[in-house]
Amino acid sequence: MNVIDWLLDSDPAIRWQVMRDLTEEADETVAAERARVATEGWAADLLARQGSNGYWGEDDPNPEWVTIRTLLLLRDMGLDPASDQARRAIALVRDNVVWKGVLPQDAAWHGKPLFSGEVEPCLNGRVVAIGAYFGQNVQGIVDRLLGEQQPDGGWNCEQTNGSTRGSFHTTINVLEGLLEHEHVSGSTPALAAARARGQAYLLERRLLRRRSTGEVIDPAWTQFSYPPGYHYDVLRGLDYLRSAGAVPDERVAEAIGLVASKRDADGRWALENPHRGELDFEMGEGEGQPSRWNTLRAMRVLRWHSQAQHASGWGSSSDSVS
Repeated sequence: MNVIDWLLDSDPAIRWQVMRDLTEEADETVAAERARVATEGWAADLLARQGSNGYWGEDDPNPEWVTIRTLLLLRDMGLDPASDQARRAIALVRDNVVWKGVLPQDAAWHGKPLFSGEVEPCLNGRVVAIGAYFGQNVQGIVDRLLGEQQPDGGWNCEQTNGSTRGSFHTTINVLEGLLEHEHVSGSTPALAAARARGQAYLLERRLLRRRSTGEVIDPAWTQFSYPPGYHYDVLRGLDYLRSAGAVPDERVAEAIGLVASKRDADGRWALENPHRGELDFEMGEGEGQPSRWNTLRAMRVLRWHSQAQHASGWGSSSDSVS
């Protein structure tokens, strides 16, 4: 079975994205497949696990965090926010889910609605991503994030404790949230400038290296996890740039080469470094085994890079997905 057929022999959440991003099916064909996400497979299973009070993970000390992780996964799966199933689920979250918090520093936002956000940019970026995608008003959180960007262009969850420089983990969460908000609500000069500075923060560091010494910041970033949770890795960074419509240049060359190097003899990518605390829902992908999520994301990143090379006249690329 070739890699495209293997991807299509999967859940609707994977299939519709393969049709859109890799095989370029007609829009109506893609839409019909995407519509199945709400009623079949992984997303339907996740939706059925929501409690009547809106939470997922009610037994967890921080069920609001489990709820955020679940909604991010449903977003990744492409659950149509206009579907009846999504509307019901989000109404329950909007009307019932609040920040609970178990630490003394959580008191400032304890009891506030989830979509009002809290104080940490890493969490707020994720809330913006799901809130914007599912049609909730998160403008207040966006304004807060725009005012919290560090001088180096990044964001840091520890800035309330005095940090004055960016963090890759926090920055990717904020950038994904701001991009989703921009897709839904449109751009503004302030938003565009903040995203540009945030992207430059990643690119100036080649997506994995210290700007000061050129050393790899964290070897774990060279391993591709899914779901990533709040964690950064190179594939996540590249897939964000692709989604943002960034034009790849030589600053992504090493990262693209890393992705290409991990393709196995069957054209697939393995699941690496799974974040156990993020695995609230199993999708049948084991560590070290071929991963449809990683393969889909890697193939569309390589396709994005290859198409940019051809469009700019750089010449042929070994990154082709055909």
